[in-house]
Amino acid sequence: MRWLVGWSSVAASFRATTYGTTAYGTTTYGAGAYGTGAYGAPDGQGRTAGAVGEPDEGRTVHPVGAQLLWGDPDPLWAVGDWRPDEIRLVSVGADTRLAVLGCCAATDEELRLGLFAARGGALRHLSAWPGSYTAVAQVARRITVVGDLAGARPVFHTPWAGGTAYATAALPLADLIEAQLDIGHLAALLACPDVPEALGDSTPYAGVRRIPPGHALVLREGSREITGYEPFASLAVAAPQRAPAEAVDGVRDALVRAVRARLTAPRHAPETPPPDPGPVPGMGPAERRAARGGPAPGIGSDLSGGPASATLALLAAGLPGAPGTVLGHGTGAGERLLAVTFNDLTVPGGQAELERAGAMAANPRLHHVVVTGGDEALPYADLEGPLTDEPGPCLITAPRHRARLLSGSADHFTGSGARQVLDAHPARLADLLMDRQRRHLLRPATALAKTGGPSAHSLFVPLTVYRAARRLARTPYRTGIESAADALREPRFDDEASPLSVSLAALSWTRPGPAARWLTGEALAEVSVRLMASATRPAPSQRPGEARASAALARYASDHRVLEQAAEVRGQRLHAPFLDNQVVRACRALPESLRVQPGARATILRTVLSASGVRDLPPGWGAPSHAPSTAAARAGLRQYADPLVSLFEAPLLADAGLIEARTVRKALRAAAAGEPLPLDGLADLVSTELWLRRLLARRGTCWTGTAAPKQRAVAGGVTPPRRPTLRA
Repeated sequence: MRWLVGWSSVAASFRATTYGTTAYGTTTYGAGAYGTGAYGAPDGQGRTAGAVGEPDEGRTVHPVGAQLLWGDPDPLWAVGDWRPDEIRLVSVGADTRLAVLGCCAATDEELRLGLFAARGGALRHLSAWPGSYTAVAQVARRITVVGDLAGARPVFHTPWAGGTAYATAALPLADLIEAQLDIGHLAALLACPDVPEALGDSTPYAGVRRIPPGHALVLREGSREITGYEPFASLAVAAPQRAPAEAVDGVRDALVRAVRARLTAPRHAPETPPPDPGPVPGMGPAERRAARGGPAPGIGSDLSGGPASATLALLAAGLPGAPGTVLGHGTGAGERLLAVTFNDLTVPGGQAELERAGAMAANPRLHHVVVTGGDEALPYADLEGPLTDEPGPCLITAPRHRARLLSGSADHFTGSGARQVLDAHPARLADLLMDRQRRHLLRPATALAKTGGPSAHSLFVPLTVYRAARRLARTPYRTGIESAADALREPRFDDEASPLSVSLAALSWTRPGPAARWLTGEALAEVSVRLMASATRPAPSQRPGEARASAALARYASDHRVLEQAAEVRGQRLHAPFLDNQVVRACRALPESLRVQPGARATILRTVLSASGVRDLPPGWGAPSHAPSTAAARAGLRQYADPLVSLFEAPLLADAGLIEARTVRKALRAAAAGEPLPLDGLADLVSTELWLRRLLARRGTCWTGTAAPKQRAVAGGVTPPRRPTLRA
């Protein structure tokens, strides 16, 4: 796990004692509001000077295992196994400097120009370079931390020592302030995981806040301001639409630059694994190395047979340069890119994708490795794992992904996020109606109707989809949020939900998540209160479909970040170019009429490959199925039902007042028996329970020094929230 952390302290002359807050505006924390406690106001070397007017020299606090990037009154550290080329510092004076952490293809001159632009207030320039990175700019006592558009590289902040501390991970800040659990956030995460109105800017740790995607955190001597750097179109006037061919060319250019940014970065060979014991029957060199642990040197990619991973693999293999392994390591095939395909032996139905992957791997620039998985690679097979920054449903499948990534390369491409940035959310049909583009609704409405099975072949079903889209287009934001809050107070869940009913439910401003049916009434009521409170805030400047698609992307990016931490292979970097800022921007520029058409993602990526010189694609390319993953989840539940039921004999979620253990145990047994229950909801419950157990089992904190926190975060365990009661 890699993160950066720093803080902005209050000037010694600051004596304010007021405390103000707004939703996403400016919040000023005075020295008298929170006080300075035992920590005091930090200086650049991690030394604290006690409370204002109470000097206490010599006390220190700094992250464990950190390297100091700059000191002075507002220090910045990088923590973790950062590569040397992943940390770039540019300065144009003693008090004007820029730190870029991650994969960034900008030249030093471009970084300097971006720093000059940021000094004048143009923050968008800091997010416009190819790659995936976090930028921190300091101009005198003003510090700007720029988050990304997708949410895969979030920024967190918290009041501390009369100022503000910030980091790209929430747990270090929680340790810094000795935070307790935010039970309300966990309830909202389970009840409405992709609804920003329910989650707000909270995190699982009380007092630690998250800036929303597309925003930047600006600190001035401890005071905080959260500002957006991405323009949005008005609800009244639609944004000018680009021509479809021009928009697709923009996606191609952004993807090519994103892939080239990784190819032109310095190559890395991971640390030397244990010695090879020699030939093993049935195992090649790659399998023996994966068994010993550690990725192969050089660059590789997933090759699942689907369009996203195949596009990245073929682009990386076809661009000029040597995309393969470092010369002198492994087989010495410096021109070949390592392509990894996972073959699940326990679940039928993936043979077509495997054949397509094999056909594409016939490219002489690709070295194909097929990783097989049996019962040990099923979801829920391994409930042990590392502690992640936040909970996520991928915790139950992390060992499955790790088995594949162990056979990958030191720099490994993955197609994560392509569906979220390219596909159309069903709510985008309402956006077309708002733009009076009814002629483009026929094909997507018919496609949604066909997902309902034989009962959906009526001529009235597309009309039902159209009516739902029109109702959403005419529903004001506040009305939609209040209706969702009312629905949580009187929940009604359908166990026999069809794909069509799910799509119709998505044609709304918000909807409950799949795990909401197993939450207690008190937990749902608390989430309902959060929704009602958000309805009083100003409505977003996005249309309903655009807002729902952005929320789904943020939810997926957050889960991808958790997956990176849970399935991390030491010395390996996962690259998801579809979540890069420039790729997200290019995909947002696609016309709605093109995006909503069935098969639009495969068509766009096929055009991207064709324009890059790749035209020979196997039959059926672009038509992957989610059936194998669903079947794998059900097989894992059936195979490991007993350990899961034991996990909920005395669950921490029940101690927090979020679930009733007996109800969840009954649902797990029913799902293992084959009843049609939402498996995603059960995955959310299991992963959250696992995360809570790992959090409470940890020892130590992220900080050291004479003024370091006395206790770690959540040292008091899980305690139910205090709710008002009615007394006679």
